Amino acid sequence: MESATRHLFGIHSVSPYNRSTGLPYGNMKCIAGATFELTGELVKLEGGAYSYAWGMEDGYMSGALTFKPKQYEEFMIEVFLGKAPTATSSDSGSVTTLTNKSGTTVASNTGIGSVGVTTGSESELKYGKYVIKAVGADSVEIYALSDADFSRGTDEAFEDDALKITPSPLTITQSATTTVDNFGFELLGGSGTISLTSGETAEFFAKPPSSKSYSVTIGGVSDRTPEFGAFLVSEPRGNGEMFSIDVFRCRAIGLPINLEAKAWSEAEIKAEALYDAAEGGVCSIRSLTPNTPY
Repeated sequence: MESATRHLFGIHSVSPYNRSTGLPYGNMKCIAGATFELTGELVKLEGGAYSYAWGMEDGYMSGALTFKPKQYEEFMIEVFLGKAPTATSSDSGSVTTLTNKSGTTVASNTGIGSVGVTTGSESELKYGKYVIKAVGADSVEIYALSDADFSRGTDEAFEDDALKITPSPLTITQSATTTVDNFGFELLGGSGTISLTSGETAEFFAKPPSSKSYSVTIGGVSDRTPEFGAFLVSEPRGNGEMFSIDVFRCRAIGLPINLEAKAWSEAEIKAEALYDAAEGGVCSIRSLTPNTPY
């Protein structure tokens, strides 16, 4: 009697791992699919008037690995973009350092010394990037680049089509605090005589209290994606059958981030498998039919 045929169904997970330690970087379980294409070419011996090849030998092979995750974790930034993010497990609400964008007077000792969280108003912080513009020697207006989080705390809205959030200019006073109502942050005047240049700008980022977050700047000259291993497991079948592929050594670069209306984001990451001398191959494939199903 012939044995039962083996079949694959679905995907359970893909886990990239560190090749030196064997430890996993993390787990991609919310994933649309993964493909490992082991393809090659045949090198033909052709010549003369004859229409067919005289001989044929193996050519080069390629191991192309494609993942389609629907999740975006810190380890994916490190493995596929070459830079480990700065992760925060919990945050009571914060703003980044005010940095001059145009000119030098807004974020300065004679302008705004710093931007801080207003004590007791952390829940009013609205996620996003903000720009402060000088409109007089001691006055500023504030702009937000998005209103996606404006319903947090007290509802807010843009004042005009320029995306301004201040109904009127705010006065900056030497060594004194100016509160930005309903946004959870405040401006501290510099310790010197306030002297702003109209039209100059500075920017910062605000985030509300959170359970976890990360940030990273991509594209540095020293950023390099690491070689990694990848362990792929198909979805366990109802009869208990299991199937896995362990790709010993591969390299990927790039992490597409797709944002479409009313759709979950799905990336497509392409990697290439390399020969691993220590393992004596490119991958191992395992299949299991257990004695008893689940």
